Amino acid sequence: MHSDVSTPRNRPVMVGVNGSRSGPALVDLAAAEAALQRAPLLLVHVWPGRYTGAYRGRGAVPSRADARRLLDLLTSRARLTAPRIRVHTELFDGNAANLLTQASDRARLLVVGHRDDAYSRPAWGSTTAYLAYHSACPLMVYRGTVPADGPVVVAASARPEGDSTLGYAFARASLAHAPLVAVHMWTRPGAEEGTPVAVPAGAYAEERAAAERALTEALTGWTERFPGVAVEPLVVNDFDMAFTIERALRRGRLLIAGTGRSGSFAELLCSARQSRAGARATSPTVLVPPGWSETAGDATAATGRATGS
Repeated sequence: MHSDVSTPRNRPVMVGVNGSRSGPALVDLAAAEAALQRAPLLLVHVWPGRYTGAYRGRGAVPSRADARRLLDLLTSRARLTAPRIRVHTELFDGNAANLLTQASDRARLLVVGHRDDAYSRPAWGSTTAYLAYHSACPLMVYRGTVPADGPVVVAASARPEGDSTLGYAFARASLAHAPLVAVHMWTRPGAEEGTPVAVPAGAYAEERAAAERALTEALTGWTERFPGVAVEPLVVNDFDMAFTIERALRRGRLLIAGTGRSGSFAELLCSARQSRAGARATSPTVLVPPGWSETAGDATAATGRATGS
C-alpha cells in the first residue's frame, strides 16, 4: 500500500469513499482541507469483492471496474473543487476498517463520512466507529454539512497527554483565521463515584476555580505560539458537558477532541443529537489520537510554503 504522495514532509489528506450518497460532499470537504493545508489529496476506496466476511451492502457486490469508475468520477470532482491540489487514488481489496487503519499511518488527516441513514440510526457506523479508536492520524467525521463560519471548538483535557489535541486545534484555527473556544470539563465532587455525596459549602466554587487554573496553564504555551488566534476558555461541569457539546456541534465550524484514555468522549460525539429537534448535529468533528506530534508543526509550516500542485 505504498504511495508516492506519502512522504514525511508532505503527508496527504486521505478520504475514504464508498459510493454512498454523501460521497460527493465528503470529497468536497476533503479537497477543501487539502487546499487549506496545502497538501495532496488521496482518495481511497476499499472494494469488497475479495472480502470473506459478511457483506452488508444493498444489491449486488460492485465489480472492480465499478470501483475504479467511482474513483475516477470523484477524482474529477475533487479537481474541479480544488484545482491547485494534487489528487491521487488507491484501490484496496478487503475489510475497510482494517485497511483504512493501516493507511492512516501515512496520512496527516483521514476524512470519513457518517452513515447515510444517520437520522434513523444514531451510531456512526462500524467502520467509522472502529477508526475513531484505531486511526493513527487525526480522523475527521463528516456529519452532513460544513458551516462556513463560527469558531473552532476544542475539548481540552488540561492534562499533559492532551497537549497534542490543543496543538492541532490552535493550528487548525490559525489556518482558518477562526476564533477558538477551549472547553474544559470539571467533575463535580462525588460524581466520579456515581453516588452524590454531601458537598461542603463552597466546594463547587473551589473545584471550578481549580479547573479554570488548569485550563489557563494548558493554554498558555499555545497562545504564545499562536498569538493571532483569539481564544475563549470555557469551563463546564460534567453534568453540562453533553449539552455544551451539542451546542458546539450546531454552532461551531469544527469540533476537535482527543480520543482520551477511556474513549468516553468519542462515544459522546457519536451519540450527540440536536436537543430540540432531535436531528443529527452537523458540524464535522476531528478526533486526535494520543501522542500525535506532526499536526501543529506541519500546519504552521504549510502557511508559508507551496507544494507542487
